[in-house]
Order: sequence, then structure tokens, then C-alpha cells
Amino acid sequence: MAYKILIVDDEKMMTELLSDHLRDCGYDTITANCSRQAVEMLPKQPDLIILDINMPDMNGLELCKNIRSHINCPIIFVTARISEQDKINGLQYGGDDYITKPFSLNELTARVAAHLRRDERNKGRTAVLTSNNLIVNLSERAVFYGNTVVPFSKREFDIIEFLMTNANQVFDKERIYEAVWGYDAEGDSNVIKEHIRKIRGKLNEITGQDYIETIWGVGYKWKRL
Repeated sequence: MAYKILIVDDEKMMTELLSDHLRDCGYDTITANCSRQAVEMLPKQPDLIILDINMPDMNGLELCKNIRSHINCPIIFVTARISEQDKINGLQYGGDDYITKPFSLNELTARVAAHLRRDERNKGRTAVLTSNNLIVNLSERAVFYGNTVVPFSKREFDIIEFLMTNANQVFDKERIYEAVWGYDAEGDSNVIKEHIRKIRGKLNEITGQDYIETIWGVGYKWKRL
């Protein structure tokens, strides 16, 4: 199976150029033109990330810092910044390598191949779900908004995982109860309403957003924002 490479650059022409070249070299590629799009691509579990530093919404350094604890694959910074301190910052924020523009496609390809050859971290890659800057680390059973941990109980986390995994699908409280508590559980599915209320409150307090939508008379769904 071909390695999967995520290419992040705010210049669409650059992502298309690198994507076409790396596909010709036998890699699978996925692209993003801003940090938000990049975060949404993390559940695809890339084997390596090529990341531009200069982006308008969140620069590559901050993005790398935010995702590094959830993503173990190599990250190569590609940027026009050339000072020694820039390179040091890139490595300190969690990058594995640094290549400056303009660069040779052959050099970039060689670095990509070298990192993939010696990297064994992808064997234990962390499974994550993402939604509009929210990162749900399934291995750690933890929810993050940027670097902020949003605390949830076991049942609350299970509900979040179920709804996010099935984003944009509507489920009534009985189906959610069965999915989280189990088909043989003896209890009242009305507890779902209270759990949803608590989840919404915690998320809204930290993010200012409402991720779960109530479909009146039907049930609930996780909005794919």
C-alpha cells in the first residue's frame, strides 16, 4: 500500500504541483490550503505531512504545535523563511525537517523517502476525529480545542465519539442509548437528553460553538461544520 502524504500550503498551485509530482513518484496525496482544512484531514491518518509556515488563518508552526501530540508521523516544513532561528523554531514546534523555497522537487522527494524509510512511529498512529478545530483523540479518550482539554465523563465521551463517527446522521435517543450503553442495558434512554445538554454546555464554554443539532421530534446529529 502506498504511503499517504498530506500537503498543506495556502497556494493552491503549490499543493497541486507537489501532489502531482508525489503521485508520479508512487505516493497517495491529500491536500489542504489552510490550517482548518489540514486539521479536518487528520482522520485520514497521513504517513507524512508537508507543511508551509506562512498561512493566513493559523501559521504552520502553531498548527504543528497543536497537532503534534495527536499525530506521530514526520512533518517537513516547506517555507520561504530562511533564517537559522526560523529553522530552530520549526524543529522546536515539532517538525522533523525544514526545506526552503525555492527548492528542488528531487531534493524534497529524497527527504520524504528518507523520513518514511526510517520512521517507525506510524505503526502506532493515534486515531483521531476532528470537527472545526475540535480534535478527539480516541486512543487517549480526550477532547482538545487547540491546546485546551475539554473534560468529559466516560458516557459523554462515548456519545461524542458515536455522533462524530456518524456526523450529519440523525439518531433518536433510544438509538444513542443502545450504541453507548449496549442493547442489553436496563435503564432509561431519557438520560441522553441530559448528557447532550452537558456536552453542549462544555463545548460552548470553550469553543463558543454548538456542534450538536437537535432535530425536533426526531433526535440529534453532530453537525459537520
